[in-house]
Amino acid sequence: MSEPIPAVSQGDTNPIPRHIAIVMDGNGRWAHERGLPRTEGHRAGARRVKEIARTCMDIGVSYLTIYAFSKENWKRPRAEINTIMKLTDFFYRREFRELRNEGVYFVHLGDRRGLPRSVEKVLDSIERDNTEKRNLVLSIAFNYSGRSEIVRAARLVAEEAARGAVRLQDITEEYVGRHLYTSDIPDVDLFIRTGGEMRLSNFLLWQIAYAEIWVTDTLWPDFTGEVLKRAIDDFGKRERRFGGV
Repeated sequence: MSEPIPAVSQGDTNPIPRHIAIVMDGNGRWAHERGLPRTEGHRAGARRVKEIARTCMDIGVSYLTIYAFSKENWKRPRAEINTIMKLTDFFYRREFRELRNEGVYFVHLGDRRGLPRSVEKVLDSIERDNTEKRNLVLSIAFNYSGRSEIVRAARLVAEEAARGAVRLQDITEEYVGRHLYTSDIPDVDLFIRTGGEMRLSNFLLWQIAYAEIWVTDTLWPDFTGEVLKRAIDDFGKRERRFGGV
């Protein structure tokens, strides 16, 4: 991805986060509370993404990253996995073009290996049809693992060092960061988890080093733009020291 939106420097006091990352938790519980199959919760959750993306653009957020499917999620029931895979096509046909026309630039974060060919085709189509407006960069973490991402970056750096392309003393945090999926994306400012769980779930472990964390009991299908605004309002009241005093 070329010409990324400039990152905010540490110590910035902007009350609007440049980059928001969301663990979209609670689809299954939302469905259970309504006597519906878990698959219906995932469909409701997929439809919620558009509203949140639009709210981010309205507020002035430049980057939004959502956790759609982790490598650990392959342990779930096959029927549920199949539904999630089919939702990629639903999102592409029903949501992608509309958001693209509004200036949403899509990025895939994760490993393509092991994905069904149908999902790979959707990813190829999104990359081919992407916008250049970039009012919002929407990264979708799909078949993603934070630890695997770091291991992948370490292997790439090791390969470069082995062939003499980089000296050991030149391997800095910035150098390693350029080998992550998010190489053109600034670190996370605000990390949101819906559904009330208090864990990171192997999501963007490198990029959330100094993120502000905001957890809500609201289940993802009920996470509206107004709830997002409350999170951003709380973010604006916090003092970010980045290790200083």
